[in-house]
Amino acid sequence: MATSRIVIHPNESVGRISPYLYGHFAEHLGTCIDEGVWVGEGSPIPNIGGIRRDVVEALKRIRPPVLRWPGGCFADDYHWRDGIGPRHARPRRVNIWWGEAIECNEFGTHEFIQFCRLIGAEPYICGNVGSGSPRELRDWVEYCNFPRGTTLSDERAANGSPEPFGVRYWGVGNENWGCGGHFAPEDYATEYRRFSTYLRDFAETPLYLIACGPSSNDPEWTRRFFTKLGGYRRIHGFAAHYYCGTAGTATEYTVEQWYELIQRSLLMERLIVQQRAVMDGFDPDRRIGLIVDEWGTWHPPTPGRDPRHLWQQNTLRDALVAAATLDIFNRHADKVVMANIAQTVNVLQAMILTEGERMLTTPTYHVYDMYQVHQGALSLRVAFEAEDITSSADGKEIRLPGLMGSASRRGNKFVLSVVNPHAIEAAEATIELPGARCRIDTATVLTHADLKAHNTFDAPERVRPTVTRLALEGSQVRYTFAPASVTVLEGELL
Repeated sequence: MATSRIVIHPNESVGRISPYLYGHFAEHLGTCIDEGVWVGEGSPIPNIGGIRRDVVEALKRIRPPVLRWPGGCFADDYHWRDGIGPRHARPRRVNIWWGEAIECNEFGTHEFIQFCRLIGAEPYICGNVGSGSPRELRDWVEYCNFPRGTTLSDERAANGSPEPFGVRYWGVGNENWGCGGHFAPEDYATEYRRFSTYLRDFAETPLYLIACGPSSNDPEWTRRFFTKLGGYRRIHGFAAHYYCGTAGTATEYTVEQWYELIQRSLLMERLIVQQRAVMDGFDPDRRIGLIVDEWGTWHPPTPGRDPRHLWQQNTLRDALVAAATLDIFNRHADKVVMANIAQTVNVLQAMILTEGERMLTTPTYHVYDMYQVHQGALSLRVAFEAEDITSSADGKEIRLPGLMGSASRRGNKFVLSVVNPHAIEAAEATIELPGARCRIDTATVLTHADLKAHNTFDAPERVRPTVTRLALEGSQVRYTFAPASVTVLEGELL
């Protein structure tokens, strides 16, 4: 086993790691909202005003900074007035995007704000550009944020919320290159200018308006959008989407497919670097933040589940994808300001799965729990020197780093998170801090002997992290990273 090197530069900061890089996304899709978040006040499942108590408690533990809602594709056919007022009187609509399910609208604006408050997240509302109007979105902002005295603010008060919600983050449409209207970038830029003109900063809530960015890494969409936008300045964020897809299925894959999916997840780094470079050509002061408000794995439909509802299991492989992606965000803390994994409960790369009264947390959830120590810290420049892993899939070479990760500090406290993607080999590494000394006190490790390991309702803690006390000290220390693992080392700079 060759020794690898990890060189951390404790006095060279890339930038502050925005907590918003650890954001989440919940859409009216399958059982993400209904059954996952919302069960209704009359449910025998313990709830807080209709919101599942166990889901609230689990999410609070990982400190979600922001939650995006109501979509996704659902957002551009959602009319917010359907989700306010007495629940028994709310209209029932067909969800045209996700299986033509009947949307009862019991979970609307007030319920979403309550959910955000319960879990400690800021609300991020995605508005309807595809089938909506500037007036509709403008009125939603007034309903949420204007203090009192107007018909809309008084209606909010009559619906149980006298104080304004103070929603800062507003998306002006979603995937407007596709399900949000199939716009060309120039046409969407025109619509963005029209809609955003009427979205105002009421009272003490300055809005942060987020434009739709490209699907995956499409620099040309970005270039054409900003060219057409010209010098218009009522824009604060620009949001790309990236799903690394799948290789095999959620729970059945070969070692080669294990490597293939992790390699695909690493393309997030190219997206961030290239998208920020294009944006810098129009916005050299980086006044407009780069956002990735949908990302994650997307596996084939799970047998026995409605294929249109995107329910999928979540294995150790998904955990490594999540960790490697969060490390990319940390390392590029100067380039990306928010990210929202898809999705929070029961859909795609979920934190939580529910089934009736039962609930479990997934391996991806545990990564978010382990990595929350990075939130708000200073990202440090770090270099990994390890032999590449090589494999192949469908006749194409797969090559990925033998070790990867990120480092941060908060005062004298420092954190090193490391992914060892090798399916069978541990990696011994020398951790070096030029010109400094450290003490490493704890190692939190997520791994399993079975690459396909996942948590089920009968075995909800099969994959969970272990914590070990350490006593490593010096300007160079050695540590061996388990195969197929995510490790977080915490300590102090001396």
